[in-house]
Amino acid sequence: MAEQKSVPPPPARLEPFNSASFEAVEATLLTCCRSLRWAHRLADHRPYPDLDALLAAADEAAYDLTAADLAEALAGESLTPLPDGAYSAAHTALSAAHAAYESRFGHVFVICLDDIPPTETPDRVLAAIRSRLANDPEEERTITADELRRLARGRLFRLVQHYAPLQGLGQ
Repeated sequence: MAEQKSVPPPPARLEPFNSASFEAVEATLLTCCRSLRWAHRLADHRPYPDLDALLAAADEAAYDLTAADLAEALAGESLTPLPDGAYSAAHTALSAAHAAYESRFGHVFVICLDDIPPTETPDRVLAAIRSRLANDPEEERTITADELRRLARGRLFRLVQHYAPLQGLGQ
C-alpha cells in the first residue's frame, strides 16, 4: 500500500486570494499591472501553494505580454511622483524628461524604484530617462517590459504581505 501524502494548505495570507471570486481577484490584480491578460492568467491559475509560486507565475505572465498587452498595461501607469519637499527645478527637469521620453517612445516612462530611498527618486528617474532616451525602440520595449514586470511583482508582493486589500476578497 502506497503512503498517501497530504498537501499542506496554502499559507493563510494567500487564502483570501485563492478563494475569492475570479472577478474580485482580477480587479485586485489590475492594481498591480493594468494588463487584463496578465490579471486574467494569474486569477485563472489559482490556487497558489505559496507566495513564491504566485510571484513566479506573475513573472511568467509578464514575460508573455504581447506588444498590445504591454501598451494596455503602460496606459494604466502614471508618472513617478516626487517626494514631498522636492524643489521646483526637479519638477521642471523631470517634466521635460518625461515629455521627451513619451515623444520618443509613445508611452510613459516606467521604472521600479522599490529599493531606492524616496530622497533619491528624482535623481534616479532623471538619470534613467536620460540614459534610456538613447535606446532604440525595440531595446527600450524590452527594458520597459522588464521594469513593468518588476513593478507588478513588487506591488503583488506588498499586496499579499500586507493583505489588507485582500480582506474584501473572501466574498
